Amino acid sequence: MKELLRSMGLSDRVIELGEKYEAELKPRFEELDRIAEYNHLKVIKAMQDNGVSETFFAGTTGYGYNDAGREAIEAVYASVFKTEDALVRPQIMCGTHALAVALSANVRPGDEILSPVGKPYDTLEQVIGITPATGSLAEYGVTYAQVDLLPDGGFDLDGIRKAINERTALVTIQRSKGYATRPTLSVERIGELIAFIRGIKPEVTIMVDNCYGEFVQTREPSEVGADMCVGSLIKNPGGGLVATGGYIVGTSKCIEKCAARLACPGLGKEVGATLGINQSIFQGLFMAPVVAIGAVKGAIFAARIYEDLGLPVIPNGTEPRYDIIQAVTLGTPERLIAFCEGIQAAAPVDSFVRPEPSPMPGYSSDVIMAAGTFVQGSSIELSADGPLEEPYAVYFQGGLTWYHAKLGILMSLQKILDKKLI
Repeated sequence: MKELLRSMGLSDRVIELGEKYEAELKPRFEELDRIAEYNHLKVIKAMQDNGVSETFFAGTTGYGYNDAGREAIEAVYASVFKTEDALVRPQIMCGTHALAVALSANVRPGDEILSPVGKPYDTLEQVIGITPATGSLAEYGVTYAQVDLLPDGGFDLDGIRKAINERTALVTIQRSKGYATRPTLSVERIGELIAFIRGIKPEVTIMVDNCYGEFVQTREPSEVGADMCVGSLIKNPGGGLVATGGYIVGTSKCIEKCAARLACPGLGKEVGATLGINQSIFQGLFMAPVVAIGAVKGAIFAARIYEDLGLPVIPNGTEPRYDIIQAVTLGTPERLIAFCEGIQAAAPVDSFVRPEPSPMPGYSSDVIMAAGTFVQGSSIELSADGPLEEPYAVYFQGGLTWYHAKLGILMSLQKILDKKLI
């Protein structure tokens, strides 16, 4: 094994560090395996309960009328997330698109959206209109309010109470941290926040951006009161096998509105050809719980290595995990670039490419992204990215296997050491 790792560019020092932390983390990894097993069985049962058949793997074309496989996929998703209905479609292009559909479908001119957990992910700023953009919700008369988290990461309950008003129609809760160094929210904390908001305005629609969090715990936000949970099929629930798509799960009322927005009024869920993608959506969901926990192991491994090198990490190496993302504050642009070069060098695809910072649609600063993935932009696969701005934090996620995630972290450290940056 050492000889193979040396041939891939790792030094004995880095290999030995990896062995040390892997041995230390073994008991914790066994606990994570139990979560993966529970969620894996949960998905299998949902497929069995909904009578998944090989005949459902066939795709449709054109309008996509009477697509039994598509209907079964959405029934399975509703069962897994314990919701009334689901919209799972390849026509949803990415997580941001899924969120835009859910938001625009469930607000009307004059309504207000409230985020009680601070600023949403960068790409949503133009969707909402925080940053002016053609077609934003602000252009349609929808306003936005925000309550930041407290310095300790807690909810500003007084601020939330004051912010909720007669125009507050939808509350959006982002589970993961995005490009911020704040804690990810557990399902339990999301449930507490939802209960607090319901106590003030019971009829308000509550949406959770569930990206990066699926199958990391044994429950999902839809089980603690969320009207909608939204995510991408090229993240956790696709298991690395789905080429495109997104999902929205929730109440029948919300999903009906979302389907009308995604397609058009009067057609809704009845249209949408699946073009042969059904089999990968089923199989990706089947694999997703195991893949997601492998990525969590990689995140914990990264935290333990980099915190022992004296760098700030969120979460740290001992904290509970509620998503697959590991933030490491590297402190300099040189370290950030070297880290991403290491992740790219560990990839099975395009390992010879050197990532460089560049402008990206939806982001206010240059961003560096490393991802040698089988599916373009698939962040359940091994990837790392971060904006070229203070505090030069990198956000590492994914790895379809724990072994690949481990290799990526060791290679990132090797690149930093090779450049004498630490």
